[in-house]
Amino acid sequence: MNVTPTGHAAASSYDPPWLALPQEVSDMLRPMMPGIVEAIIDAVPQLVPAYARPIEGRFGRGLRRGVAAALDRFLQLPGTRLPALSDESRQLVAGLGSGEFRQGRSMDALLSAYRMGARVTFREMSRVSVEHHLGQSVVVDLGESILAYIDELSAVSAEAYAFEQSERAGAVDRRRTELLDLLLLGQADEAALRQKAALADWSLPTRMVVVTLPLERAAGLRLRLGAGTLVIERETDVVALVPVQKSTATRANLEKALQGRSASVGPAGGWEKVPDSLRLAVLAASVLDPRDGPEDPPIWADDHLAQVILGAEPSAIAELASRRLAPLEGLRPAQRERLAETLLSWLRHWGQRAPVAAELGIHPQTVGYRAAQLRELFGDTLEDPRARFELELALHAGRR
Repeated sequence: MNVTPTGHAAASSYDPPWLALPQEVSDMLRPMMPGIVEAIIDAVPQLVPAYARPIEGRFGRGLRRGVAAALDRFLQLPGTRLPALSDESRQLVAGLGSGEFRQGRSMDALLSAYRMGARVTFREMSRVSVEHHLGQSVVVDLGESILAYIDELSAVSAEAYAFEQSERAGAVDRRRTELLDLLLLGQADEAALRQKAALADWSLPTRMVVVTLPLERAAGLRLRLGAGTLVIERETDVVALVPVQKSTATRANLEKALQGRSASVGPAGGWEKVPDSLRLAVLAASVLDPRDGPEDPPIWADDHLAQVILGAEPSAIAELASRRLAPLEGLRPAQRERLAETLLSWLRHWGQRAPVAAELGIHPQTVGYRAAQLRELFGDTLEDPRARFELELALHAGRR
């Protein structure tokens, strides 16, 4: 024990405020407990709107039991260094916090009830203390003890509430990850998916897109894409499933959220199209020029489907180009490049000289001269629709 210069014992800074209360305070106050319990029960629905309901049934019994147990524990504390809560009362108070989360209420209601209970308790106990002439110092110590006790109750309940919340969030996250896996793999029917979605607290949208982006660009992604988005992290990338509407505003908002993230967006569709959307988003990211700048928009796969197709099977395209463009192989490089450029434009414009000349910036007579060379090299192939289509594919591939 610390001793002051005058020789009086000084309370340690770690002593609880109820140590200063005389133990006989408990004996004096205990007969008042039933009345204080009822006073608190009566005040709860009037002063805390979230509890504005009849104090009866299971709710009423639980509330009375909790208030009575809290007051009984408080009366065990005067004149002791006991902690505010015993193991049993701590469990009860923690249960109140976790119960608030399960009931769908915020902690504000319970904390308000604690504060209201503290006011009622202090009012009644201080009145009795004055009636028994215990002195002003006892009333002050009593008030400080009640406040410290309520602070501990609030802290324990808030911790239990937060733990229940994090557990729920963790469980929901795990279920959403499982749901997204199922959608990406396309391995479940609609009934199973809807059941999984319900367990994951997620509504299966009518239309959605798959977004893929590098793992290092995913900071803050969930917040930017909104609560309805499912997100899963893989080894090197992140995949997000985003509900979308058919509107330019939806696309503009998504583009803004994905700006500077090197993202690729697959085509929109229903849940059964999710695997295809992912595959096309990945292909688009692999075959198109990267967009790594901080202001670069995402790649929209459905804006580049021809290029995605060309890049999907590079060996097949290379073989096709080798066969269809063989007539150009014997030419000088500059001449080969010139005629290949002319052939692509000629095919695109169905042999019309004026648009070909405008696109290439050459005279229409030059177009005619080159077209004659091409007919000499390719012959009747240029009249075959299938051959023309394959030629255009091969030429496009060569210009990627």
